[in-house]
Amino acid sequence: MANMAVQILGFFLGMLGFVGTVVSTVLPHWRSTAYVGSNIITATSYMKGLWMECVWHSTGIYQCEVYRSMLALPRDLQAARALMVLSCVTSVLAGVVCVLGMKCTYFAHHSVIKSPLALSGGVCFICAGILCLITVIWTTNDVVMEFYYPQAGFKYEIGLCVYLGYAASCLSLVGGLVICWSSSGKSGSRRPEFHTQRSQPLSPPPAFNNIYPPAPPYNPAEALKDNRAPSMTSLSSNGYRLNYYV
Repeated sequence: MANMAVQILGFFLGMLGFVGTVVSTVLPHWRSTAYVGSNIITATSYMKGLWMECVWHSTGIYQCEVYRSMLALPRDLQAARALMVLSCVTSVLAGVVCVLGMKCTYFAHHSVIKSPLALSGGVCFICAGILCLITVIWTTNDVVMEFYYPQAGFKYEIGLCVYLGYAASCLSLVGGLVICWSSSGKSGSRRPEFHTQRSQPLSPPPAFNNIYPPAPPYNPAEALKDNRAPSMTSLSSNGYRLNYYV
């Protein structure tokens, strides 16, 4: 029961990490305008994401433009796209495998593949968290390097999606570790029981005497003692002689 609760907790954390990864991938708030120097109060704010650029006006209007050519994008942006999409796909795969391998589901119930399935799902959650973490660390480094570069005309700072990516990667990592820990403990505790069941000898067949009762013992002397003719010795021993009646 404890392993089931721990697995559900790990799965819940992993799915929260998956939702955070999807939201941070779709939204354009990876880089936002930095208000430094004379640009303290501006009427517009610029934001860049993995798929589009947006402009926010002081009147509350958003204008976004999707990147039309993928080959024209910088290589770091292409790599960030690929890593985040791969992280989302890995999280989906982890969720499906965990559902099949968790103790609270009926798939492959009382089977030896139950724990390995849950363990594989936990490993997939860990891989998804690592991919997301690599992407946000890479983006953070680029933003910081460009911000302190003296010849950069337009400066950006770290957006909200990067912080959301950090949180999502941590949730995926923690969820995957929790699932792996609960699955490994479960498999280790059930393995001796499996060997014990295999090592038990087979029950012997029913005895032959229980099916057919044994025949009574054969005693020929007792069976024939009343059917034989009396001898002369036995008659004389009883006090009678045959000569008395002839």
